[in-house]
Amino acid sequence: MITRTSISYTFIVAVTFVAGILFATAGSDVLGLSERLMKSTAAQGPETEVHEGDTRIDQVVSIDDAFVRVADLVSPTVVQIRSERIVERTFTNPFQGSPFENFFRQQPQGEPQQFRTNALGSGVFIRSDGYLATNFHVIDGADDLEVMLNDGSFHKAEIVGSDPDSDLAVLKLVDFSGSLPAISFGVKDDIRIGQWVLAFGSPMSEDLGNTVTSGIVSALRRTSVQLGSINPFASLIQTDAAVNPGNSGGPLVNLQGELVGINSAIYSRTGVNQGIAFAIPVDVVRNVTGQLMDKGRVDRGFLGVTFDRVPETLARLNNVPRSAAQVTSVTEGAPADDAGLREGDIITAVNGSRLKDFNELRTMIANMAPGDEVQLDVTRGDEALTIRVELAERSLYVEDARSRSNAGGRSKAGTIPEETLGLRVEDLSARQLEAMGLSGQNVQGVLIAQIDQNSSAFREAELRRGDIISRMDRRPVSSVDEFRRVYRSMDAGSSFMVEVHRAAREGDGSITLRKFFTALTKPE
Repeated sequence: MITRTSISYTFIVAVTFVAGILFATAGSDVLGLSERLMKSTAAQGPETEVHEGDTRIDQVVSIDDAFVRVADLVSPTVVQIRSERIVERTFTNPFQGSPFENFFRQQPQGEPQQFRTNALGSGVFIRSDGYLATNFHVIDGADDLEVMLNDGSFHKAEIVGSDPDSDLAVLKLVDFSGSLPAISFGVKDDIRIGQWVLAFGSPMSEDLGNTVTSGIVSALRRTSVQLGSINPFASLIQTDAAVNPGNSGGPLVNLQGELVGINSAIYSRTGVNQGIAFAIPVDVVRNVTGQLMDKGRVDRGFLGVTFDRVPETLARLNNVPRSAAQVTSVTEGAPADDAGLREGDIITAVNGSRLKDFNELRTMIANMAPGDEVQLDVTRGDEALTIRVELAERSLYVEDARSRSNAGGRSKAGTIPEETLGLRVEDLSARQLEAMGLSGQNVQGVLIAQIDQNSSAFREAELRRGDIISRMDRRPVSSVDEFRRVYRSMDAGSSFMVEVHRAAREGDGSITLRKFFTALTKPE
């Protein structure tokens, strides 16, 4: 035991010594200490020497020079944006009713008081005549905007236009004449996962203006329901370059010094950088800022459908990728309606580009212009279709997601055995709708009263307790009897489409019904 311990310690010391030499050799290249290291390790033998022209040194110097050149090129285009806002707050005595209440009597109770607050962000010049891009949330509600240039000078700025949906805005210096350095735009299709990128901005503090951080492109085309609440019209670039509060609006650039995105958000549990940041891609920046400078607003293409994800069972039934988008409703008279799109259609690609996530349908369409023709690859049952649609102007339409059917009557339970679908359904009554916060909604169907969480209906079809099934195999089911009749008419082992309505709480607190489609299989 003692011998093994001694040998182990000797082995660890030896390995540590050798590893230390290797680490020092590699680290010296990065730190520019290779010449000093050669002298200090010459006695170790020729195998430890680092020769001039070593490929490793050339690579390190090359990357080092590239970073320096990009910083020199881009830094003069980056600005710090300081904004002031006046907010109103109502003072409430925290000690009211206690012995300390009188200490706060001099403060007016219940009366709004005005306070001036400061905010910090970043921006980048996109034109040499003083136009710069930033995030909408950097300037939202600002009463006064001041821009600090890279040379330390301060200038007033005005808002040329803003677009909350894309979280972008364009400012212009109002007290400056002459030519300013402006950033060059990159190409979206040239952005690759794994490539080096640099982020510029003023993280955390006014004293940290024009900070440069490096990282790689971690992922592309990031969309989700959560990210859609931040930016519904952009498939975001994910990077691990350090981005923190204050970096918002600053540029993300490639090693050619070209703009590839505008830093916009971070994913963090602490409020500061944890290696996951998101940037609005250059194609969206170019489109939105160009329109804001030209006409002060953004016109977006409109298709005229509501859509949702494709559950696993429906994807398997129709042999489509789960990243596709299922059409849940079509706006009457909209371009999609005129082109022949139908409820239940599954869109797999736009202009030949396969959807990576169903949310991409929204971002792709919204970044096209009214009048553009779009080609949709559509699966309809066993058919593969190509549908061409000429987009309309989004602002001219309001999507209608109202249901158009009658409520059920008395409640009657009907059990589908657990060994089949794993559901228990009930007739839908007005009382049930009221209990769900859906009083007055017109919807027909049967209510899922119970569902086995180990069933395919729960795990793969993604059905839940409280869902309302209104159609099975494209046939309406307004009662438990109809549900059973349709179900029993199907062959064992067959799969069928199901139309579902689910209660969803909106941002204003109201509850509405969201329609989607899934698929079930009748066990053999």
